[in-house]
Amino acid sequence: MIKKLFLVLIAAAAIGLFFHFNLHQLLTLEGLKGSMDQFSQYKEQSPLLVFGGFFLLYVVVTALSLPGAAILTLAAGALFGLVEGLLVASFASTVGATLAFLVSRYLLRDTIKQRFPERLDAIDAGVEKEGGFYLFTLRLVPVFPFFLINLLMGVTAIKAWTFYWVSQIGMLAGTFVFVNAGTQLAQIESLSGILSLDLILSFALLGVFPFIAKGILNVFKKRRVYKNYTKPKKFDRNMIVIGAGAGGLVTSYIAAAVKAKVTLIEAGEMGGDCLNYGCVPSKAVIKSAKIAEQIRHGEHYGLENAAPQFSFKKVMARVHQVIADVAPHDSVERYTNLGVDVVKGYGKLLDPWTVEIKLNDGGTQTLTARTIVIATGARPFVPPLPGIEETGYVTSDTLWTKFAELEEAPKKLVVLGGGPIGSELAQSFARLGSNVTQIEMAERIMIKEDLEVSKFAHEALIESGVNILTSHQALRCEARDGKKFIVVKHNDTEIDIEYDELLCAVGRSARLKGYGLEELGIETNRTVVTNEYLETLYPNIFAAGDIVGPYQFTHVAAHQGWYAAVNGLFGNLKKFKVDYRVIPWTTFIDPEVARVGLNEQDAIDKGIDYEITRFEFEELDRAITDSATKGFIKVITPKGKDKILGVTVVSEHAGDLIAEFVLAMKHGLGLNKILGTIHSYPTWAEGNKYAAGEWKRAHAPEKVLNMLEKYHAWRRG
Repeated sequence: MIKKLFLVLIAAAAIGLFFHFNLHQLLTLEGLKGSMDQFSQYKEQSPLLVFGGFFLLYVVVTALSLPGAAILTLAAGALFGLVEGLLVASFASTVGATLAFLVSRYLLRDTIKQRFPERLDAIDAGVEKEGGFYLFTLRLVPVFPFFLINLLMGVTAIKAWTFYWVSQIGMLAGTFVFVNAGTQLAQIESLSGILSLDLILSFALLGVFPFIAKGILNVFKKRRVYKNYTKPKKFDRNMIVIGAGAGGLVTSYIAAAVKAKVTLIEAGEMGGDCLNYGCVPSKAVIKSAKIAEQIRHGEHYGLENAAPQFSFKKVMARVHQVIADVAPHDSVERYTNLGVDVVKGYGKLLDPWTVEIKLNDGGTQTLTARTIVIATGARPFVPPLPGIEETGYVTSDTLWTKFAELEEAPKKLVVLGGGPIGSELAQSFARLGSNVTQIEMAERIMIKEDLEVSKFAHEALIESGVNILTSHQALRCEARDGKKFIVVKHNDTEIDIEYDELLCAVGRSARLKGYGLEELGIETNRTVVTNEYLETLYPNIFAAGDIVGPYQFTHVAAHQGWYAAVNGLFGNLKKFKVDYRVIPWTTFIDPEVARVGLNEQDAIDKGIDYEITRFEFEELDRAITDSATKGFIKVITPKGKDKILGVTVVSEHAGDLIAEFVLAMKHGLGLNKILGTIHSYPTWAEGNKYAAGEWKRAHAPEKVLNMLEKYHAWRRG
């Protein structure tokens, strides 16, 4: 801070001296004309000294953003001629601009990043990809104040070397015009005479040229990508979608809604993993497990504690019934009625417009489409532990079928993985009677959450009967004397853990094989590589959902499905970048953990000057009536502002409560707006309002309140 203040003082002193000695008068057209004879004499006596002094003066004026750079450029032409003048003005202006850029970065970037972290991150992401291109365009058009460009670019993450060489080239045309004009200094009456309307329009056209060039390059790039393929003259479909999970369903639905001819290809069950193996069955079993736990603790509700009487087989049968009840929402019949041509089979890309479908009934069908969307989802990742295949395991995909055959919950269940899926299932099956051991290689479960939230989840699972082993690395699986063991390492010691069933929940991997991606050269790096419009290597082939990432959530897949549909069908008119700014997620342990935006650790990592507002649910009337007071709302805001940077909710119904904060963040509403919104009493949603009230109380205007206190005292006489 002291160094920054010192630099500011030096700059301020230099600027003050500049105006104190009336140097700004020299940097006017009249001042330049009046001094030319004297400058010419100096040049004849000491040419190198004048050249060097002029260079240094130009650098200082530009670096301090002082008025007069245009006059100095004229002077360069008048003093040194076109070639030497262009040389000195071009390099001096670029060096000075780079110094101004570096000073701006040193003084302003950190402060602005703390105040506007999300906006600057978005700008930095754009600058990283196109920064040089846009800087070059700005430099070509002298209408934009160069000193302002220097200062603003310093706030971004563009590299100093990139800024230098792009500025050097980009300012060359404008510098040439002024230096050339300076060679005819006596004929110039005003600066506006140099920048005539025709010249400004010419520069504007010059500024547009990079965009035209970029468009032409994109055309050649597309031709190069497609050069080995022959594009059909006619297409069978406007769009083909491979995969009927959340991403594929939304994509095909939107396409049909706008009257496009669309085919949706799915070999398995409609609805994808979420309906058949993930969200729906897991939430069904979570509900049954929660009821069982409430029966055990009936005293919390004025009832007697009791051991829940249930059939595990019936619990699992209910899970499958729930899947069946939800299935019509995603069924072939529904989507056919919506106008989607649903084909049951495996789709594979033959070329950028052609898909071969191996039908489930044994036949083959080939279709062409102008646009193709890959939405094949992800599958559970199974770690390559020695012995795991021989001893057997289940995943979040396969456990519903295998466990449905059991009369009772597995007596000894090992859950490998401490993320959301592993934690949800570990708690549920522990509540349904399994002796559950949860193994996590990291130092804590739910590692993506705050330390406080992770600890809270840890305690909640332990209370439900889960034995949690963190910092334990799984080594291998073994079978001995008819028993199965997983061997883990902790503090260089190997430990054997016996189990009846092993549930692998260590993450999910994108389904990339078998769809023709490799044959077409579409890049995959754990996921399909796309641009911000969800386009792959081929601009007419899009990808959406878990196969893309960066979030493997059903609601994000649906979100991407909209962009894939709109960009795929109307991208020739207008394309939209996928908006990931406000993404909520919920882990459905009990109590639930829901989050949107930054958590405290994120704020620390990003260097944001933040503050935390908390509301404890033990103070909420509805939580008290429900005997569910454990949990809190934690809001991250910039210091002194009600702008919401992130929220974490830990409570019953946290996944529902977070929606209000998601809406607020999406539309730029602060905590004051939430506080001013009427919430029904008594509801869980009041917690959001009370959290906003806590922020308001912490930022009460004390001076105004003191004045009001005196006013009321005066009114009492």
